[in-house]
Amino acid sequence: MREVEVKYFVSDPEVLLVALGQRGVSFGEPVFQDDQAFAPLDWAFGDGKLGVSFLRLRTVDGRHWFALKQPGANAQDCLEYETAVADREQMHEAILRMGYWATVRVAKSRRTGRYGEVSLCLDEVEGVGTFLELERMVADDVPAAAIQDELAAFVASLGVSVERTVETYDSLVRAAQTTAASVPANGESADTSRLTSS
Repeated sequence: MREVEVKYFVSDPEVLLVALGQRGVSFGEPVFQDDQAFAPLDWAFGDGKLGVSFLRLRTVDGRHWFALKQPGANAQDCLEYETAVADREQMHEAILRMGYWATVRVAKSRRTGRYGEVSLCLDEVEGVGTFLELERMVADDVPAAAIQDELAAFVASLGVSVERTVETYDSLVRAAQTTAASVPANGESADTSRLTSS
C-alpha cells in the first residue's frame, strides 16, 4: 500500500471549514506534532527525492513514532512504514548512525477529519502557514496521478480559494528558514543545504 496525497496552502481556514462542513466533514481537536526529518548523508535540499528513503521521528502527547517514506511517482506519492518507538533520543542517535542527517524540525498543530476513504488534515505549520492535506491509501498498482487528480477535483468543487503545492513540509520549512536567514556581510549567499534543526 502507498500513501497518495495533495496539499494546499490555505489563506482563510474558517471559510474552508465552512465549505467542508457543508460536505459533512468535521474535524477533531488540534493535536501538536513535533517532527524531526532525516535524509541520507549524500542527499541535500535541491536533489531529487524519487526513490530516496527519508526518515521521520514524531512525538505526539509524549508518544513517539518512527516512519520511513520513499517517494514514488512524485514527492506526494510514498511508500510508508511507521511504528511506535519507546525512546526518541535513542532512535534519533540510531538514525544518525545509520547514515542519515537531521534536516529540519517541522512543528505543527493538526486537526483531522474524513470524507469517505479520504483522510483530511488541517495543519498550522510553525513558520510556514496553514495547509490542507488530503490523503488516500491505495494499492501499489494504482497510478498516483489519477488519485491526486480525484483529490484535487474534490478541493476545486469546494469553491474555496486555496493554492496547491507539490512540496513536502520539510522542504517548505527549509525554504522558509533559508528566506529568513540573514545574508552574510560579504553579500554572498550562505550554503544552507545542510542546515539542521532539532
